[in-house]
Amino acid sequence: MTDNSLTEEMPRHGTEGRRGRRSRLYGRRFKRPTDLILAIVIMPIVAPMIGILWLLARRDGGRGFFGHRRIGRDGKPFICWKIRTMVPDASERLARHLAENPEAAAEWAAGYKLHNDPRVTTLGAVLRRTSLDELPQLWNVLRGDMSFVGPRPVPEVELALYGVSRGLYESVRPGITGLWQITGRNGTTYAERIALDRAYISRISLRGDLAILFRTARAVISPTGL
Repeated sequence: MTDNSLTEEMPRHGTEGRRGRRSRLYGRRFKRPTDLILAIVIMPIVAPMIGILWLLARRDGGRGFFGHRRIGRDGKPFICWKIRTMVPDASERLARHLAENPEAAAEWAAGYKLHNDPRVTTLGAVLRRTSLDELPQLWNVLRGDMSFVGPRPVPEVELALYGVSRGLYESVRPGITGLWQITGRNGTTYAERIALDRAYISRISLRGDLAILFRTARAVISPTGL
């Protein structure tokens, strides 16, 4: 189930009148400066939290940060940063798990995610539930790789699933949060996720971004997370 209230609120780019023009102007000229201002304002608050989480993630001997190659605006690859939430030998453990469990292999092939992922650490499960593992992506926002709100950044292999929607995905910066993250991400199919990305990109507006950020903050504070 997905919540369509936000997609209904967000003005369409094709809407005539001042609202439509303001929406297009925000997406073209003011979304990036808004990201920068917000990142600079909250960085002094968030940086100590990132440091503490980095130290906690290091306790098992692995790296504190995890960087993964994703595709950004105009098809340019970048390294998307997170607090590491998986065991150090995550790739090997995933390969063994999929080889030994046909049902898990089918689930992975359908959406590149697992309901019960053997790679996730105890700390990692908490960080994922609260989305605190994504705090280091503030660096990606400052660099211009990402926006606060946008489609979920994906690796090249997943972007192939977007088909004709690939160009739409590559027309904007991917986001730390977005419609998919606040509309029951674990209960959506990959096709629904792509549809949510299309809905967001076609209706980018300041009001819509603020609504998504508010919903994200509320979800992080709650014990259930996003």
